[in-house]
Amino acid sequence: MTIKALTFDTGGTILDWHSGVCSAFQRIGERHGISLDWHTVTNDYRRLAMKGIVGQVQPAFNMDDVHRAALDEVLSNYSLQQLGPQDRWQIFHAWHELTVWPDFPAALARIRQKLPAISFTMLPLSLVLDVSRKNNLYWDAVISCEMIGVYKPHPEAYLKAAQWLGMAPAEILMVACHNFDLNAARSCGFKTAFVRRPDEWGPQGPPDPTPHPDCDIVVDGFDALADKLGL
Repeated sequence: MTIKALTFDTGGTILDWHSGVCSAFQRIGERHGISLDWHTVTNDYRRLAMKGIVGQVQPAFNMDDVHRAALDEVLSNYSLQQLGPQDRWQIFHAWHELTVWPDFPAALARIRQKLPAISFTMLPLSLVLDVSRKNNLYWDAVISCEMIGVYKPHPEAYLKAAQWLGMAPAEILMVACHNFDLNAARSCGFKTAFVRRPDEWGPQGPPDPTPHPDCDIVVDGFDALADKLGL
């Protein structure tokens, strides 16, 4: 397997969105004396957001807009309309303050010594810039579906990313913890690596934890990924 670059799903695979967003919900809830299963609220919020962005073609919005709209919907669903604009902003802005999984930064530096590493994400560019600076992540490039105008898992997103990198899809390793992303990339000719993130959805566990058998690489962490690639 000859790999010339790695493209990384970023939300979930790299970023611990559940802890960051759930903590924001918990802080706001405590301020208002509200007690709920905030892990479930957070996961429902994530599901609504993903439903609003996955597969979109030339939308007039980006994922920040979807996060705002989905937040209003989930608050309504849980009868939390009393949360005001400042409360909502703090929950929304938690997406721009997420931390990365602890095993990623050192592995990223190790990978980049030999191969380009690209954030290839449905998240908006401004969000990736914020979290990358917060976590001292140094990418060779960031390709947001916002820039392409077509969102994963639409084939055009993957093919355009390969075109922009000047590589054949088979020369690129798509890295993710989500089968829907890897299956779509593989159908476009990419090589694929499934990195398990068992805590992505908090205590409830991820909805799709079992890697597809056609994945080229399956590992439990990013150091193991670098090992598999001989880096």
